[in-house]
Amino acid sequence: MTASGKIVSGVRTFVADVTEGFLEITHNSFALIGLAVAFIIIALTARPDLRQAGEERLMGWLQARQVEMLGMPIEPEASERATAANPKDLPKEQAAVAFWLSKKYRVAPEPLSVLVAEAYEIGTRAKIDPTLILAIMAIESSFNPFAESAVGAQGLMQVMTRVHTDKYQSFGGHFAAFDPVSNLRVGVKVLQECIARAGSVEGGLRYYVGAANMADDGGYAAKVMAEHFRLRQVANGRAMPFNPPPSLSTQAPAQSIPAAAPPAAPTATADKVALLSGL
Repeated sequence: MTASGKIVSGVRTFVADVTEGFLEITHNSFALIGLAVAFIIIALTARPDLRQAGEERLMGWLQARQVEMLGMPIEPEASERATAANPKDLPKEQAAVAFWLSKKYRVAPEPLSVLVAEAYEIGTRAKIDPTLILAIMAIESSFNPFAESAVGAQGLMQVMTRVHTDKYQSFGGHFAAFDPVSNLRVGVKVLQECIARAGSVEGGLRYYVGAANMADDGGYAAKVMAEHFRLRQVANGRAMPFNPPPSLSTQAPAQSIPAAAPPAAPTATADKVALLSGL
């Protein structure tokens, strides 16, 4: 055999040996990896706490990487916390009310859809017209869930939170006054008690605003009833203007104290504090 033939033969032998060794090492490595995976699976099955800890560490690492890449915390549950729904999913009557209120009060229709649906549901249970409930929210807060008056009336329906703290206990405490749905439910309960005490809707509204024992409620009941009438028309499919007549522009006593009122005269807001304490 020539020298070149010996070199070629040697190279072939070397390559064959290397390939065989690589395959053997790879085979053994795969076997070790398989054994390691099987051991980990058995360990995690026998120890759920280890599996949970591992999942938490992995999720923590992934979230940290996402925060590092995006520059903000990742909260996939945020949309579930949002008080919003598609108004097109509502029944025709409720959708009409939601869109009308959205345009008039310049509030997004999605959160209004939840409030409208809730008003209809709780109104049915409480035997109160849901459009009356929505009219009170409109007059009291213009659908601002974070509204607060000078005397502490809070939320959509301007409930006196410190007076009705007990009613918020089933919702987790007084901070629920700023949760739109919780405030709505407590407000309806207060309204229901006011109507029962007065014996009529108009009288109940006077109690609700704290003007039951006063000669004048500042136009509050008339303004609520006028908005209630408009909402009933909208619910029945009739077109209604967005701006109320000038004669109904009196500010509700629960929202502010009229500037023209004499300092010594009792205000409806002050009377509301004392009156609702007895409900």
